Amino acid sequence: MDHYDSQQTNDYMQPEEDWDRDLLLDPAWEKQQRKTFTAWCNSHLRKAGTQIENIEEDFRDGLKLMLLLEVISGERLAKPERGKMRVHKISNVNKALDFIASKGVKLVSIGAEEIVDGNVKMTLGMIWTIILRFAIQDISVEETSAKEGLLLWCQRKTAPYKNVNIQNFHISWKDGLGFCALIHRHRPELIDYGKLRKDDPLTNLNTAFDVAEKYLDIPKMLDAEDIVGTARPDEKAIMTYVSSFYHAFSGAQKAETAANRICKVLAVNQENEQLMEDYEKLASDLLEWIRRTIPWLENRAPENTMQAMQQKLEDFRDYRRLHKPPKVQEKCQLEINFNTLQTKLRLSNRPAFMPSEGRMVSDINNAWGCLEQAEKGYEEWLLNEIRRLERLDHLAEKFRQKASIHEAWTDGKEAMLRQKDYETATLSEIKALLKKHEAFESDLAAHQDRVEQIAAIAQELNELDYYDSPSVNARCQKICDQWDNLGALTQKRREALERTEKLLETIDQLYLEYAKRAAPFNNWMEGAMEDLQDTFIVHTIEEIQVRQLVPRRDQALTEEHARQQHNERLRKQFGAQANVIGPWIQTKMEEIGRISIEMHGTLEDQLSHLRQYEKSIVNYKPKIDQLECDHQLIQEALIFDNKHTNYTMEHIRVGWEQLLTTIARTINEVENQILTRDAKGISQEQMNEFRASFNHFDRKKTGIMDTDDFRACLISMGYNMGEAEFARIMSIVDPNRLGVVTFQAFIDFMSRETADTDTADQVMASFKILAGDKNYITVDELRRELPPDQAEYCIARMAPYNGPDGVPGALDYMSFSTALYGESDL
Repeated sequence: MDHYDSQQTNDYMQPEEDWDRDLLLDPAWEKQQRKTFTAWCNSHLRKAGTQIENIEEDFRDGLKLMLLLEVISGERLAKPERGKMRVHKISNVNKALDFIASKGVKLVSIGAEEIVDGNVKMTLGMIWTIILRFAIQDISVEETSAKEGLLLWCQRKTAPYKNVNIQNFHISWKDGLGFCALIHRHRPELIDYGKLRKDDPLTNLNTAFDVAEKYLDIPKMLDAEDIVGTARPDEKAIMTYVSSFYHAFSGAQKAETAANRICKVLAVNQENEQLMEDYEKLASDLLEWIRRTIPWLENRAPENTMQAMQQKLEDFRDYRRLHKPPKVQEKCQLEINFNTLQTKLRLSNRPAFMPSEGRMVSDINNAWGCLEQAEKGYEEWLLNEIRRLERLDHLAEKFRQKASIHEAWTDGKEAMLRQKDYETATLSEIKALLKKHEAFESDLAAHQDRVEQIAAIAQELNELDYYDSPSVNARCQKICDQWDNLGALTQKRREALERTEKLLETIDQLYLEYAKRAAPFNNWMEGAMEDLQDTFIVHTIEEIQVRQLVPRRDQALTEEHARQQHNERLRKQFGAQANVIGPWIQTKMEEIGRISIEMHGTLEDQLSHLRQYEKSIVNYKPKIDQLECDHQLIQEALIFDNKHTNYTMEHIRVGWEQLLTTIARTINEVENQILTRDAKGISQEQMNEFRASFNHFDRKKTGIMDTDDFRACLISMGYNMGEAEFARIMSIVDPNRLGVVTFQAFIDFMSRETADTDTADQVMASFKILAGDKNYITVDELRRELPPDQAEYCIARMAPYNGPDGVPGALDYMSFSTALYGESDL
């Protein structure tokens, strides 16, 4: 009788005589083996897109047998013969048997001819040998292997379950609870184990077989009725089926491990991509705000009124107090996010982040510099404009006052000069009119100075671009024209009076005698008229006006004195606070600098100290706000100088913003140093050595090394390099090309040993596990194995697979894996 043996030292194979006796004593076992072995073969052959229907017939030409071995081993066999003749079939089967033998299995009594002839017993024996070698032999549990290892695995997994006692691979499985317990232990959501009954083996077995087929991708290899109806189920069939559970759950463990690795890598990438998106948006928003703000600051179009200019000053105060400070924080946060992102990318073996064009940190800094340049002259221009408008208002009021006084004086003068009262006057009246006219001419000459003052004020208002210059010029021109006319009329009247006087003197000679007699009376009359006219016109009116103006002037001086006293109090109040706040800010800046470069305690100690400083700085903010309020009062009072302090509000604002930015950056630097230290396993002693070296070559004690400092540091460490090599190193430590080396970049360079990070190859291997060893992965597999968001992340980014073994909808996980690490574009 033909029989087979594997002749291996381990005792998981039964002796040959057992095989014969098994088949002879219980033909039901053959039925169980045929079903189980067929299903087992098909579970692998389906990966190659084929299957078998009849185990002794479908392996006869050796083609599917060779294919089965290729699938389960992952190796290529010799090229098969494609002929239909018996010799071709025997050749193929021999190639398969030779491959089995090459794996350490020595086959006895199984020949190619028996397989080609369709010998059921030999075919089942050969398949069992394959199952033993490729599905059971490599099982290892707690230093036991193969059959014993599989049995121990079953015992360990089912130990917590009542009514389950696995001692073998036959009767221990008859009630079906063992199969159900294995499934429930690994996938408790698939079976309600508490409802199962030991006395209902058919239900238990069918439940386990159906669930395994539907949810675990384990084909139904046994019939519940055959197992229940057999006193001792076939051990080989049970072992084969149970080994599928082991590999499914072992594979699930591998898949879970692979999925966890992929999830971890994807989580890092997703977090980094979110940080990149956040950076891009924050940078875009900040640049847009700067773009909108600069034209406003560069606009030097003056307003016409003090009120409008003071509103501009109020808007600028709001900008400096309310609108700009959050943008200063955004800019600082942008730099912090950028540095943190670059640190995380370095530590996770990813390439450095390059922002889109125009959004580099250097671009932000350049735009910010333009903003501050525009801002720098804006407040000074506002204050100068307010000074100019204040002077203009004063000059305009002065012009109006002088013009009004002049216009009041000239009122009626033209009419008076046009009078022809001299035509009916006597000689004495003419002489009186001449004296009166001479007095008027003297008064007119005295007013010439006022007219010149009015013209000079109008000229100054024009030169200072007074908004209402046209009306001023028109009024001034009217005054000047009227003044010229008064001069002409005055000259004309004098000439008329003098002609009349000469005429009357001639007539008077004729009446001389009469005049001598009438002289005393005439003299008295003329004197009385002159006295009355002089007292009323000149002396009384001027005295009344002077007495009214003196008390008004005293009141104006008193009010101005009180205003100046109030302004001095405001100066002193602002100066007292500014002289405290300014030095406090400077001291805090120096203390933060010392903490960041000194080596007292651990990085955590430094971080703790810095957070305490940050808290004290935040708590100081109300003092800054109070100073802003005092500064507003000073500006509203139009105070432009303060001898009580050298600090301006802008000095304080800039210092405060720098302090907030410095503490935030310094905290971020220490946090990144902690990230680097932990990721690379740097000890505190090493960190202290790095800091000591850095501080030694940081000659300016600014917390950064310039290129010359860094070059000297490298030379001291024994680097012998030319310009090209130094440029290469600088591109590593200074990727933003700022011309400086931070301590963070220095420790990165000094600890060049990479951290224990995942690689593209490891991620690729993990995807291969999830894909069932295929070179591609499907959408369904991704959605089954990964969390929804990460599955969709992969689906959206994986390119279609173009390999010859692909199927519709296949995705290329290999190029995706390399792209995760920046080796190609996603």
